[in-house]
This record gives sequence, C-alpha cells and structure tokens, in this order.
Amino acid sequence: MAFLEISALSKYYGEGKDRTDVLSDINLKVDEGEFIAIVGFSGSGKTTLISALAGLITPDQGGVIFKGKEVDGPGPERGVVFQSYSLMPWLSVYGNVQLAVDSVLKHKSRAERKEVVEKYITMVGLAHASDRKPAELSGGMRQRVAVARALAMQPELLLLDEPLSALDALTRAKLQDEFAAICEQEKKTIILITNDVDEAILLADRIIPLKPGPKATLGPEFKVSLARPRDRADMNSDAEFIGLRAAITDYLMTVGEARGAQNEREVNLPNIVPITQKVAGQGKSTPPAAYQKEAQTNTTEGFLKFKDISKVYPTAKGPLTVVDGFDLSMNKGEFITLIGHSGCGKSTVLSMVSGLNEISDGIITLDNNQITKAGPDKAVVFQAPSLLPWLSAYENVELGVEQVYPHAAKSERRDIIEYYLERVGLGDSMNKLADDLSNGMKQRVGIARAFALSPKLLLLDEPFGMLDSLTRWELQDVLMDVWKRTQVTAICVTHDVDEAILLADRVVMMSNGPRAKIGNIMKVDLPRPRSRKALLDHPDYYAYREELLEFLEAYEGGANPSPEQLQSITQKRAERVARQHNNEPPIAAAQ
Repeated sequence: MAFLEISALSKYYGEGKDRTDVLSDINLKVDEGEFIAIVGFSGSGKTTLISALAGLITPDQGGVIFKGKEVDGPGPERGVVFQSYSLMPWLSVYGNVQLAVDSVLKHKSRAERKEVVEKYITMVGLAHASDRKPAELSGGMRQRVAVARALAMQPELLLLDEPLSALDALTRAKLQDEFAAICEQEKKTIILITNDVDEAILLADRIIPLKPGPKATLGPEFKVSLARPRDRADMNSDAEFIGLRAAITDYLMTVGEARGAQNEREVNLPNIVPITQKVAGQGKSTPPAAYQKEAQTNTTEGFLKFKDISKVYPTAKGPLTVVDGFDLSMNKGEFITLIGHSGCGKSTVLSMVSGLNEISDGIITLDNNQITKAGPDKAVVFQAPSLLPWLSAYENVELGVEQVYPHAAKSERRDIIEYYLERVGLGDSMNKLADDLSNGMKQRVGIARAFALSPKLLLLDEPFGMLDSLTRWELQDVLMDVWKRTQVTAICVTHDVDEAILLADRVVMMSNGPRAKIGNIMKVDLPRPRSRKALLDHPDYYAYREELLEFLEAYEGGANPSPEQLQSITQKRAERVARQHNNEPPIAAAQ
C-alpha cells in the first residue's frame, strides 16, 4: 500500500458557463520517505492540488488516501508551508513556533515542547533571532520561521507550496541548500510544489510536471538518481544533471509554447527614428541643432563609459559609500548583465546611469555626452512595469511614443506601437486595459514601451523578478527576440545566473557592499541569436554557469575573496571549455 495515493482527483470552480475545470484525473502514488517535486506554470492548479492533499478543499471527483484512510479534512499529520509566511506579527520567532507546537503536541510536557521549539528554530538557523518579531526579519528569515513551525509540529507528510518563490534568486538558492540539509536530517515524506527546475532537481527523488489548465493533468515523471548531498555548483559538471535539466526544461517549454501560441500579423515598421536621433535632411522635419550634433556622432567603442563612479548616502551614523570606484566601458550594441549578492549596489549603478540618481563622484558618458538627468534616450524597464491601469496596453505604449516622435504622422506612430506589441506577443491583447492583464502580460507591455522609444540605452532592473520561473523563460526569449532586431546597448540587473548568461555579451560580477565595485567580468562567448533551448544544448553553457555559481559562493556571507581565488574560478572554466572543444574527458578536479 502506498503511503499517499491520489486517485482520479478532479476539481472545478463555478457552475454553468462560469465553470472552470482546474484539475482533471490526477493520479499519483508516493512511498514513505520519498521526496516528490511537482513543477508547473502559474495558474496550472498547483495550489489547488496541495490544498486537496492538505484537506483544505474537497475534490469533486476522486480523492486522496493517506496511510489507507481517505483525507476528509486538515490534520496535524500533514504539515503545510505556503508561499506566504502567515506569521503572527505580535509574536516573536519563538512565539510563532511555540503556538503551533503547543496546539499539536499537547501530550508532551512543557519542557519537551520547549525542547522541540528550540530544536527547529536552531535547525533553520534562527537561534540568534529567536526573540525578534516578524517585522524585524527579512523575507528569507520569515520563510525560515514558517518551515521551522511546520517541522516542529512533527508531521508525517510535509506539503510545501512554493515556499521560496517570493524570494530573490540568491536568497532562494541559499535556503534551498539549507532545506536540502534539513530534509536529510528529518527523512520525511515531502511533496514540493515549485516552478523552479533547479530547486526540484536539488531536492527531489522524482519530478512530475503539472500540465497547464484548464483540466490540468500530470505529465511524465523524471527520476532523479543524483547522489546526495547535491552541490549546486558541482552538479554543473555532472552529465546526468545536465541531461535531466535539459529534458525537463525542454518538456516544460514545449508545453508552454503550445499553451501560449499566438497568431501574429505582420506590421511594417516605418523608416523613422526618434527626434533625439534624427539627422538633418532626413525625415519630415529638421530637429534642433543640439539634437543634430548628438545624432551625427558615430561612437562605437566606449559608447557608454563609467569613470570611477561612487555613490554615498548620508545616514544617521555618517556617510555610507554603497558603490566605490566602478569603472566600465561598453561598446555600442553590447549587452551587459550585472549580478551579485543583495546590497552590492547593482540597482544603484543602474539608477545612476539612468539619470534618476545623482552621482556622488565620477562621470558617466553616453555617446560622448555626460549623463546628468533622465530622458527618453535611456529607457528603463523595472521589476514592476508601472502601467496606468485605466489605459489599454496600446495607450500605455502610446504615451511614450507621442513624446519621442512628435513630428511623425499618426499612422507612423500607430505602426511603431503595433509593431512592438506584436513582437512581445500582445497583438491580440493590445486593446485590453492594463488592469485586466496578468503580471507577465504587463511586463510585456513594459518591454514593448521601452523598445518603442528607440532608446540609445536600454536599462532593465530585474525585469522578470516578480514572475514565476516558467513565465520568466518565455519573456527572456521575447526580450532576446526583440533585442536582436534593434541591437540596442543594454544593461540588465539580475539575481538569476541563467538569465545573466542568456542575455549578456559580458557578465559583470559585483563585489559585496558597502564600497562595492566590479569583482570580475566574464565574457560570454556563446553564439547569437540565443534562446534558452539553444543554450541548454551548447557544450560550454554549464561551464559558464559553474563559474558564476562559484563566484557568488566565494562572496557568500560577506566574504572578500582574493584576486587569486577569483582567477582560479575563471581559469577552471577556461580549462573546462578547452577540454570540451578538444573532446577530452573531464579531469578529477573538474568533477
């Protein structure tokens, strides 16, 4: 008999024409002590499934059998950790865990319950913060409290509903490693709902995709036989990991493409450029002399230059130098990604080059002109797209286009707007109100708006950070497709190692703050045009990935690695690429 069995489970919401079939004929058997990861798109029914397993909702057909008994409601033998922390704000870390323990473990003595609370607070690394309230904790620390609370209830089955998805990529990676260690200690039966393939491979024994709804079903399972403990950097040299990751990603992307396929109509982009780039004698109007002079420069090398940039903020304890001595030169058409731990000044650098944040010292020049203020020549895509909710997608893009192309005909402006909305896959949704769009669709509008301005410089500040992994994949490929048509000079701040490699000609790795500067620069010698699928098939991709992961690990916890240590990481990647090109077997040091 299976420890847990899901049998022909189906669930719908609503009635008649308003009925939505979320899950359809879900079947799964889980053995005791097994770790199952279920991966899928947002809106595919993952949370509905975990709620049914927890007994929080009742299936319309089929059911869940736990240890031979049908689940008909919640119970302490099935612990749940949701994406949201749901902590009591007036209680300390200790108090939040104690509340659950006192409720479930009433049969234990006060001393025994105290021992349980302290054990699991220590296990998640919060012994030093036991007396703090949730408001005094970071997002990662709050989620640690939720995990400690669930484990302290000592359930037989642990249900995890995207517990780390609200965290940035680097905090998430750190907690994944910690959670893997906890799972080894506890040896519980666990079902993890996630949208992160790497998280699933790092933790699970089996990975099962949940196909997109409506009527979502389980797809083919992927068995993970990698030895434990699993090291995220070392796995990038493991052929089994590389093959498994490629197979799961390929399956999910294929399913996603089928879900999101749209018919695009062709729109011919008119031969006009913004007023800031017009040359005298071209187009239907002659711009001011200052614009003509700027447009006539033919800068290629050193198109964007950072010269000894510093940023100092006043604080109650005195001046705080966030960035100190940032030097970088970019060529026209180059794509740079900035990566590093939280607080290393990535977004500060981006805000200074955009003209939105004053530079404390140094100078930034764009096309031989000093940057002193914001302007349409520097388009920014933020994590949240900042759309006007009462306007349509078309109208949100139109606002910028009308400012940048004041002398273009209305039909020409319309063609520009429609061209970029088509390019980001919103040809059929351009007249929908922004308020009616999903988060992914809103970010597509933000990307279309930025490109429609035809900027000299495109700045992206974690543009996909608020999206689930699978939606992020889709939009990364959308961004690459639009960028290859424009070759605009671009800088993207990201926490995502895969995103950094996919987008960049060079990855700029920041040292820890305060006084952060460039720690290392990795040139990405991978062919363009790029897509996630193409990179997964390239033999050098995982060598670059391993270097970035090891770089971030070297700076973990505020460490300050030596130049020799950083050089050895780069050298390891170079040697691995050379071996792969010569078809040589890996040496022991690279395994």
